Amino acid sequence: MRNLTVVFDLDGTLVDTAPDLVGATNHALSDLGLPPVGADILRPWISFGAQRMIVEALLHSGEHLPPSEVDRLLALFLAYYEENIARESSAFPGVVTAIETLTAGGARLAVCTNKRESLSRSLLTALDLDRHFHGLAGRDTFPVCKPHPDHLLGAVRLAGGDPAHALMVGDSDVDIKTAKAAGVPVVAVSFGYTAIPVAELSPDRVIDHYDALIPAIRDLHAVPSRNPAP
Repeated sequence: MRNLTVVFDLDGTLVDTAPDLVGATNHALSDLGLPPVGADILRPWISFGAQRMIVEALLHSGEHLPPSEVDRLLALFLAYYEENIARESSAFPGVVTAIETLTAGGARLAVCTNKRESLSRSLLTALDLDRHFHGLAGRDTFPVCKPHPDHLLGAVRLAGGDPAHALMVGDSDVDIKTAKAAGVPVVAVSFGYTAIPVAELSPDRVIDHYDALIPAIRDLHAVPSRNPAP
């Protein structure tokens, strides 16, 4: 695995953030006197960002608000989430062992997420995961974000890696589309935040637990990038 850069999505891939993200969404809704929306309704929208979660929660509640009001609710969401970013969030089982094994084997690690960079750093620090990663690309790190391939390729370069020797781990259609657009093999976790089973999205491999990540990566490590960056 030496010379390989492994890039992870954050929410639903490295960390189970759903409880805190759903809590922040419902905190924003409470400002309108609306009842809480269940995690089963909101989980599939987590990969699309906080604003989309709010919009979908409002639609579920039968509310159609102007963009200015959605922006106000987003500000409430972000303020609350920043203060409660790791109240209930935790790394998925096996994450720490897997990333320590990758690092020990000479791999470089990065995070590529559509969560804002400052919030991503705060979350990783709160869970003592930040020390494992060589690069972090949030939704506001570059002019583009997932599913644009340059978001992923930029994360690889931030980690000091070579896009021709990279692999992505994600949980959603957004992650898989990003990896394919960048010409990077992708391993999908089956326990993340997607309404569509990831196996139906044609990733290169699917794993049900992080115990299976290292064998999957070893299996794919010899596969060259589909479209190596210049």
